[in-house]
Parts: sequence; structure tokens; C-alpha cells
Amino acid sequence: MKVAIAGAGIGGLVLGLMLKERGIEVEIFEAVSEIKPLGVGINLLPHASQQLCELGLEDCLSQQGIQTSSLTYFNKFGQQIWSEPRGRAAGYSSPQFSIHRGELQMSLLETAIARLGREHIHQGHAFASFIQDGQKVISRWLRKDDNSAITVESDVLIGADGIHSAVRKFLYPTGDLPRFSGRMLWRGITEAPPYLDGSSMFMAGYQDQKFVAYPISEPLRQQGRSLINWIAELKVPNGELPKTDWNRKVDKSVFSPAFLDWQWDWINIPALIADAAEVYEFPLVDRDPLPRWTFDRVSLLGDAAHPMYPIGSNGSAQAILDARYLADCLANEGDILFALREYEAERLPRTTGIVLRNRMNGPEQVMQMAEERAPGGFQHINDVIPQEKLEEISMKYKRLAGFDKDSLRNAGNAGNAAKP
Repeated sequence: MKVAIAGAGIGGLVLGLMLKERGIEVEIFEAVSEIKPLGVGINLLPHASQQLCELGLEDCLSQQGIQTSSLTYFNKFGQQIWSEPRGRAAGYSSPQFSIHRGELQMSLLETAIARLGREHIHQGHAFASFIQDGQKVISRWLRKDDNSAITVESDVLIGADGIHSAVRKFLYPTGDLPRFSGRMLWRGITEAPPYLDGSSMFMAGYQDQKFVAYPISEPLRQQGRSLINWIAELKVPNGELPKTDWNRKVDKSVFSPAFLDWQWDWINIPALIADAAEVYEFPLVDRDPLPRWTFDRVSLLGDAAHPMYPIGSNGSAQAILDARYLADCLANEGDILFALREYEAERLPRTTGIVLRNRMNGPEQVMQMAEERAPGGFQHINDVIPQEKLEEISMKYKRLAGFDKDSLRNAGNAGNAAKP
């Protein structure tokens, strides 16, 4: 069996490694001419890091990234709403990692080159089209260096090419537009003194004004410093999707005045913003869930299949779980068409539920509840939101996304490992 993968992001590279591990031939195509360590921070929840550890990447992740110890929610006054341990500190067998996205992608790329062979990873090849003849998929790719086209014959084609997926666009040429939340994100990375225990993630604010931060560098932590990834989020006045580049550098003055008073005894948010070398602006978008991903021998994975708001640290995690389930289905089923349908039948409804829950703020709804019930702050959070409700919100989302401890503890076979 031969599988062609569009996209050498996290989902595409993990799928390639998992297929290779199962004895399946892989060709990976990436539109950019040279993959570089771009981006900012990313969180890998235990169910996702477990899959990467099984690929032999735990040492690499531990050397580069932070093993996140806790997640704490605060209101806009810095008052604690809810805190919980994370990863191994919470009793999971696998860590939760916070790491630079570019470092993770380059580690995956280096591993893929070593295991698949450099000749099976084709950079500078953009997906153009495909046809199927009942037995094979014949895909067409445009070379960036000379604009010539090549055709590739494979048994399966997987679109793992991100939120702007060319494969998805080919399958759904009209009516599949990004859905804008009315909120913008500004992301940066700042070297600063550690806050809390030096390994903690926090979120502060509420739906229309939020600040998220977590450290992402283990080498700096060992030096007594922190490399802090942060995201500022604000509702924008007109609520229209910006027509400018989605990932562009902007001046901090666009958003920083809204956070000038967000300085508490354990963190100085204005200083984090001011000391960042560069800040990038993104709209908070997803797409409406699709009715189907799979068309005979062609299917979708990760953000190409189910782009979601970056709430609950779930985007890349779900792409990795897609890859695990798809690799197992293709390896265990003799019938390719049945294997792809089985993959979709499990993963499409699961990820649709997360997309829709994230639109309602997922586990971060506790911050919105605190804002609505106590906009002026509180003395005791349990006077505002009962402890049992806070626990219920946290656990329900973990179960939905598949990283509650029972799901991971019971993941004893190929299906369960990707089927919470």
C-alpha cells in the first residue's frame, strides 16, 4: 500500500511516521520550498504526547519543551477561579508538553527524514488536483521551483494541509468559508523571569478579553529563566473577518492598551507584551464541520478536516489522534475503502463535538461565568461558581476531547488509543 500525504505539518509528519512504523509506503508533499521552524508555542495534551512518546520522541520533547505542571484560570483582576494539576503532576502516565511549534515540527521532520528517507519528503510541491480510477488515486502536484507538474499514483491520498487546505478546497470548491468569531489574537514570545512554579500555564480574563501564557523552553528553565509564549485576545468592533494577511507582524499598540492594568503580584502582563521582539496577529476562526471527509480513497486529517478555535489546547492533539486512528485502520483493514470509512465514522463526530464545544469556550467558560456573575470581582470563587460546577466543566471537556485519565488508562489497543 502507498499513501500520499499533502502537508508536512505536525499532522502530516506524524501520520507519515506512524504509517512507516506499520510497514506502509509513504510520500509526503509540502507546498513550501523549505520547511523552517516558524510559529510560536503549542501545547501537547497527554493523549497526544503519549502517541509521540510511542514514536520514540519523549527524550527530544523533554529536552526542548516544558512538562506543564498546572493550568490556572483567573478573572480580569488576577483572582483565581480554578486550578488543576496537569500531565504527570496530575497522575497521567504521559506528560503534557509546552513547546515551540517550530522546534516540534523540525524534530518531526528530522525524524521523518531519518526513518522514511529524504527522497520520500517532497518540499516545494503544492497539491493541484486528483482523479480516481477505482483502484488508485492519481494526484497532480505543482513544483514551486519551475512551476512544472508531476503526477503521483497512490492507493490513498490524505489532505493534512492545514486550515487553508488545497485538498479540502478541491473536495468542497464552494460555500466552505472560514467562520470568524469576531475576536482577534495577538501572539508573541518573551524571555522573562519565571512566574508561579516556572512550569505553569495560565489564562486570565473572559470571552472578549483574554490573556494566555505558558513557558516553552526547558533549557531556559534550567538557567532560572522562562521563554514565555503568550496570546492576547480581544473582541473587535466591526466583527468582520480581516482581509489582510492572517499571520502578519503588527505594532503592539494595536492591542496593548487594553491590558495596561493587568499587572499582579505574580505576573506583569504589560511587560510581557512590551518585551516581545515580534507580535503576530491572527483572526480567531474555524470552519463549519463537514458532512464527510472521505471520498473513496481520499480523506482529510487535522486542521484540513476540522479546524477549531485554539481552546482547550486541542488542535494539534486531535490531528495526532487522527493520525493514530487512521494509521491503525489502514494497517488493520484489508479493504482500503472500508478503512477510510471506519476512520471517518470514529473521528468526524468526535472532532465535530470539540469544534462546537470550543465555540462555547470549552473549559474556558469558567472565566466567562465569573465575569457574568461577578464583573466586579469576588472574595471567594465558590460564592460565584460552586466547586462541583468547576470540576464538572473541567471533566466534561476532558472526556469529550479524550484526555481524561480513564480514557488513557483504558487505551489498551489500537482502536482505543485513538478512540476515547
